Amino acid sequence: MKLSPPQTGILLIAPSILLIGALLVYPVFYGVWLSFFKKHSFFAEQQFVGLANYVYLLQNPEFWMSVWYGTVYSVSTIVLQIVIGVIAALIVNESFQGRNLVRGVILFPYVIPTVVAIILWKWLLNNQFGLVNYLLRAVGVIEDPVSWMGKDHIMTSLIMISVWEFFPFVVLSVLARMQTIPPTLYKAAQVDGAGPIRRFIHVTLPQLRNVLFVVILLRSIWMFTKFDTVWLLTQGGGAEKYIRTLPVYAYMRTFMYYQAGLGSTLAVIMFVILLVTTSIYFKMFRREEEI
Repeated sequence: MKLSPPQTGILLIAPSILLIGALLVYPVFYGVWLSFFKKHSFFAEQQFVGLANYVYLLQNPEFWMSVWYGTVYSVSTIVLQIVIGVIAALIVNESFQGRNLVRGVILFPYVIPTVVAIILWKWLLNNQFGLVNYLLRAVGVIEDPVSWMGKDHIMTSLIMISVWEFFPFVVLSVLARMQTIPPTLYKAAQVDGAGPIRRFIHVTLPQLRNVLFVVILLRSIWMFTKFDTVWLLTQGGGAEKYIRTLPVYAYMRTFMYYQAGLGSTLAVIMFVILLVTTSIYFKMFRREEEI
């Protein structure tokens, strides 16, 4: 039997479609289906409860605290990553001696494993022998050691570590776009009497607009669903509930309380939150393009 070209094409891509369906589509639908059940994480015990899991979470103060901590964490880290990343990209885009070395140092936090980064920062932020407290006391900023892993400062520590670890992604993206901006645009702006600040506002920023749109979108998704950095930082401390974001809360419900139904419900809620915020973000971007 001779196959037509469209049939041959479908036959060739069928394994890829089946693989994507098995690894992506099926888990999503299974997670949604599981959110309507009261199910143990390991035993074959399940009971259909409809929307009871959603109602329970919406009335649970721990859920809303996780939403708040996740929002504070993601918004703060995204803003700082963008600001620091753009400033760093502007600096390393200029010509100076040792520029390649500086670029390599900037990329260092992004290439080391998260586990190594967290262990390193736990040593640096230790309230007894940490280097951060030592330096702050040496310059007179503080008199007594600060408990960076305590409930009052652990969110600040988490934000600082995450910004340090992930801002190189912004630097790479912005720097790659800046190197494609025609130099004639800057020369024309200089002829018109524009200084460095005005050149940045009227030349550089408009050229970075599409790149920053993608970077903010990706960083928002990644930081809101970030699990490993938050989870590793809470191990061995007593202030974990003060940075218990939604991914961590979903993990705890599923694998510590053995409530797979509630864990799936939390995952579905996170998906809906990301879907809504992403849709709003795209609409705002299109509205700006039309203006």
